[in-house]
Amino acid sequence: MIGQGLAKRGVVKPSYTQRPAHFAAILGMLSVLSGTLLTFGYIGTADAIAQRMKEDLQRSLQQVLPPTHYDNLPSERPVQVRLLSGEELIAYQATLEGMLSAVAFEVEEAGYAGPIRMVMGVSAEGEILGVRVLAHTETPGLGDKIEVARDDWVLGFNGHSLRSLSSRQWAVKKDGGEFDQFSGATITPRAVVRGVHRGLEWHRDYGDQLLLLSTSAADSAIDTHQTDPAKESN
Repeated sequence: MIGQGLAKRGVVKPSYTQRPAHFAAILGMLSVLSGTLLTFGYIGTADAIAQRMKEDLQRSLQQVLPPTHYDNLPSERPVQVRLLSGEELIAYQATLEGMLSAVAFEVEEAGYAGPIRMVMGVSAEGEILGVRVLAHTETPGLGDKIEVARDDWVLGFNGHSLRSLSSRQWAVKKDGGEFDQFSGATITPRAVVRGVHRGLEWHRDYGDQLLLLSTSAADSAIDTHQTDPAKESN
């Protein structure tokens, strides 16, 4: 009889386990534990992530800065320029034998399906050395022809400058400009052309800052190319 009574009543739980504060305490402990694990996970991978980002940046710069134009690591020569719009432009300087020969920087322009991120390399004289699309959400099979892996269209910017084409020519042919559009997709190439043209205008308007090579940096670059007197005598 006693056993049956206990079975009917079940096991009696402590009253504090029924209080909201009890569940809140459990949830809080789980949150703290999760946060601690995430923190240790980030600390353990932070160096690897930073190294990967540095390698990705260097690969992007190599695509728009021909190796004949520099003998330094442009990724280690960033300069910041504040635009009139309030934005900050980060450019990477390429030097050759102590002289600044080119810069590379990112440009973003609104496309058909979202922002289009590009990186472009420009010589000290204002000539485009290369343009590559880093990220976009354009329509596959149409707008994605802006990727160099899909089409060589983006290579058509090479060698152009604000001097080689008038402002009117910096447009797709449908708008009376110099550059081809894609069949069934005009908005995407139009956005890329607009972004590249804006990048050249930045280079023109902020060149005194983008192309400023500090004395210490120039001396350092020259020092790395000085010939060893002992070798000269041999």
